[in-house]
Amino acid sequence: MTAPVFVIEQLPDGPGFVLEGSEGRHAVSVKRLRAGEDVVLTDGRGHWAEGVVAAAEGKDRLVITGLESVHEEPRPGVRITVVQALPKGDRGEVAVETMTETGVDVIVPWQAARCITQWKGDRGLKSLAKWRSTSREAGKQSRRVRFPDVADAATTKQVAALLATADFAAVLHEDRGYDSEPLATVALPDQGDIVLVVGPEGGVSPEELALFAAAGARTCRLGPTVLRTSTAGTAATALLLGRTGRWS
Repeated sequence: MTAPVFVIEQLPDGPGFVLEGSEGRHAVSVKRLRAGEDVVLTDGRGHWAEGVVAAAEGKDRLVITGLESVHEEPRPGVRITVVQALPKGDRGEVAVETMTETGVDVIVPWQAARCITQWKGDRGLKSLAKWRSTSREAGKQSRRVRFPDVADAATTKQVAALLATADFAAVLHEDRGYDSEPLATVALPDQGDIVLVVGPEGGVSPEELALFAAAGARTCRLGPTVLRTSTAGTAATALLLGRTGRWS
């Protein structure tokens, strides 16, 4: 198995570092790392360094050595943003977790017209914090060193503005009575930003479809089956990562 990943705010400028706090506690008490095991430290923004455990002290201190150099993972030539309509219950965290593990670059929560879930006031702030925490933990679990950006919740007009700036924009829509193209074969850019919109369980409304089409978005379908809103973004991300060469 590849070395476990731990997140720190800034990479050290020397060969030694002491991992403390919640990350140190996870390393010592949960992962039970011991001297001689490899670890990776990252800031989650593309910078990372490999080290070796020198000692585990107490319940939350991991002494790391061998951090000789800091590396930077380049930004991908094609970046994938998923605009995710707010699902019910914990399905939002499921969507964020699996999209992060798959390799999405940006996640934008969207308050669509047909969303049952409403992010308002403190509840909205707590839900957004949970999405961001989920992305961080999934990034560590999947051994990423550049975690997805989880943006503030967007309105439909803000989503339309985002689509208008993309190099390729599409709305995933499963209605067989609505003209759409297969995402598996539609032409994609070699460089730039791809933005996909995933609607709620009730689907994207006609008014939203019209507004997004006016912003330049195409209407695409994934396949012959209908996916839940919490899985459609992950499936689409995987498809695009394969088609753009990021999984080659």
